[in-house]
Amino acid sequence: MQITPRSRWQLSAHHGLFVVLLVALTTLVAWFAREYRVERDLTRAHRNTVSAATLEVLKAMDGPVTVTAYAIANDPRGENVHRRIEQFLRPYQRAKPDIALQLVDPREQPRAAAEAAVRGPLEMVVSYRERTERLTEFNEQTFANALMRLSRGAERQVLWLEGHGERRLDGAANHDLGEFGRQLRQKGFRVGALNLGVAQEVPANAALLVIATPQTDLLPAEVGRIRSHLAGGGNLLWLIDPEPLRGLQPLAEDLGLVLTPGTVIDPALAPRSGPPVYALGTTAGYGRHPVLDSLDLNTLFPNARQIGTIESDAWRVVPLVQVAQRGWVEVGKLEGEITFEKDRDFPGPVNIATAFERMVGDRQQRVVVVGNGAFLSNTFLGNGGNLDLGVNLVNWLSGDDRLITVQPRPAPDSNLDMPPMMLYLIAFTFLIALPLAFTVTGVLVWWRRR
Repeated sequence: MQITPRSRWQLSAHHGLFVVLLVALTTLVAWFAREYRVERDLTRAHRNTVSAATLEVLKAMDGPVTVTAYAIANDPRGENVHRRIEQFLRPYQRAKPDIALQLVDPREQPRAAAEAAVRGPLEMVVSYRERTERLTEFNEQTFANALMRLSRGAERQVLWLEGHGERRLDGAANHDLGEFGRQLRQKGFRVGALNLGVAQEVPANAALLVIATPQTDLLPAEVGRIRSHLAGGGNLLWLIDPEPLRGLQPLAEDLGLVLTPGTVIDPALAPRSGPPVYALGTTAGYGRHPVLDSLDLNTLFPNARQIGTIESDAWRVVPLVQVAQRGWVEVGKLEGEITFEKDRDFPGPVNIATAFERMVGDRQQRVVVVGNGAFLSNTFLGNGGNLDLGVNLVNWLSGDDRLITVQPRPAPDSNLDMPPMMLYLIAFTFLIALPLAFTVTGVLVWWRRR
């Protein structure tokens, strides 16, 4: 082909057009990459993605959040700590763009670290609406709990009745609710005990009162103070096991409760030994209520009792949890072979939790009665959604409807546990066996070519 000035000009024009189109395409791709982001989390528990529960907490925060991280740039192992913090916060910043991060190296800015009273090598201060929370652990659960405490604002006071052998929110025994109380404190609640044998009334600033299965009878004066709390619009969480009410019958009458005797039996959850006294709550048995809208986990209730109500215009009553779809309420003794007796027992499904709501003056009053106290105990709190249900109940009773959500959980695949023998085998394979095999193969190839 003969090169002429015309063909040379056409070739230059083609090259120029190609360069222009390439630049335009690159610019267009860069714009799409900036405007649209497609990601996929391949970890088993999606630990690199913000959970739906945490997203709800972020949506509830309508102002900017400032995160100041005090950490050295590189730790003794050479890991870039600042980069790790940036990567940790990046999913939250994508969900809430007004989360601002400031990194401070205490070695380079000792005065700033001293003014912030930083004592550890790694500390994060989260600020929202002139309130702050300090974190030394970096995972979704601790960060989400800090955001919930900041969103809550002023601490809500949760009081539990004591002095009659009740389940305690600071107790360590298996039947106590100590772990549940610790979870409430992490989420911004102030938990304390109330002895109405000494106190003259339930404090007016209490968000709610918890009554968890007294073991001895309450004095008439104590019952009167609880009823006064209820009549004045106070909120109440009442956990009732299949035991006597210990003097609280007037309180049950005020709420219009119908408490049938007996224990819920669910043959589908028959244990290897002993009576089938475990009842399972599922989404099919959950009522339509804000406490349960976001709960898609099963809940376990050991030794539950039926909670019935009398129709009344005073309260708006909503059944919360129905269990034992094919079970019944066993009125007889839980001994030997347990079977349903039509003339004595009550067939399922069985309602074991009810929410009450009404207006007292200009105040909205809320009460929840659960026919079981063990589901929040130290023994059973970790089963299924028991903790989520308990926290949702307290959030609703204290008026924090916007914080009702499934609680975020730590990812189970964040650590890899392997037996020592497997670690030794991996080390031998990759540090000795494979390099030796490559060396021998290289020597053989060289020898054959030579």
